[in-house]
Amino acid sequence: MTATVKIENEIAVVTMDDGKANAISLTMLEAVNAALDEAETAAKVIVLAGRPERFSAGFDLKFLASSEPDQVRKLVMGGGKLAFRLFTSDKPVVIACTGHAIAMGAFILLAGDTRIAARGAYKIGANETVNGMTLPGFGVELPRARLNPMYLTQALAQAKLYTPDEALPVGWVDQVVEPGEVLGAAMAEAERLLPIANYAYGRNKKYARQPAIDLIAPTLEI
Repeated sequence: MTATVKIENEIAVVTMDDGKANAISLTMLEAVNAALDEAETAAKVIVLAGRPERFSAGFDLKFLASSEPDQVRKLVMGGGKLAFRLFTSDKPVVIACTGHAIAMGAFILLAGDTRIAARGAYKIGANETVNGMTLPGFGVELPRARLNPMYLTQALAQAKLYTPDEALPVGWVDQVVEPGEVLGAAMAEAERLLPIANYAYGRNKKYARQPAIDLIAPTLEI
């Protein structure tokens, strides 16, 4: 399995783990979306975690390089729709960034409500420029909505990758803890949010994010 879900005390923990770099593939998208379907039905708060030392390395580059344009579009739009799903979820979404979070992996970070990262020699950021890739709409608007504006050019056009501690002031993450503490910290945050995981939470989150939602939705044909 590339993604699993465990639900306890109204908190769902969705874990991405392909045994490798947690690349975002069509298989990974299908598994994560299925896990989220279960989580949204049975839980009030969602925690999304990666495998040790790897949150996600981003899109499967081998697939992108070898596939037909329609398949490439399917994967990119699927990644965007996953991020948009998290970004607009009625439920609190806590992300346990267990290691590297690059490109699509970093955009998933931005889609969460509270992002907690493991401290270490990990890289977080969008490196599309290095790979000669133009950012998709959601890859611009999610950073515009969540990152410190002072760092936008550096983070996007200049494709700077940050350590977790460096990523904190940029806005990629909200908190940095020791690697062995990241899931525990994410669960503690989920417990803190549980009492306010109500109808108003979802509405107020969407109100706060409406400008970005309005810009991203048309690019994903939503």
